[in-house]
Amino acid sequence: RGSYIVNYTATDVAGGVVNGNRTVVVDAPIITLTGANPQYLQLESTYTELGATSNGGENVTIEPSNVDMNTRGTYSVLYSSTNVRGFVETVTRTVIVDAPIITLSGSGTYYASLDTPYIDPGATSDGGETVTVDTSTLDMNTVGTYTITYSATDSNGFIGTATRTVVVDSPTITL
Repeated sequence: RGSYIVNYTATDVAGGVVNGNRTVVVDAPIITLTGANPQYLQLESTYTELGATSNGGENVTIEPSNVDMNTRGTYSVLYSSTNVRGFVETVTRTVIVDAPIITLSGSGTYYASLDTPYIDPGATSDGGETVTVDTSTLDMNTVGTYTITYSATDSNGFIGTATRTVVVDSPTITL
């Protein structure tokens, strides 16, 4: 970008020299991203576009279609703008889709006898975050199938969850 002077020199067959110059302006739009780059987004949430502007007021086209909010990963969002002279500028924003992944210890289904204490097999998160378990819906004194939820929060405030089924049943006595 900028303004450049190009000097010309021409010599004719008689040895005459003519000098000249021309100013060449290279002028592509300047795109400014709004918000953070990289942009961190919660896994399984809705994509939030932060936007961008162009210095000349030109429209900025945004292409976020490759961002998969259901898959952890790093994605690129392309921004482009064309000015009235046809010059094009492109800028890329990095989008990181993330959340802790929780791995349950043992089976995804826990079988327990009626009126016994629940002993949680545990769970871990891939980033070492503390995993908490919500057993508030579990009633070890009532036969039934229950779902308990594990959660972990990472340094970006993103929450990962996992569930375990707990089956509470009466012990079977055979004679």
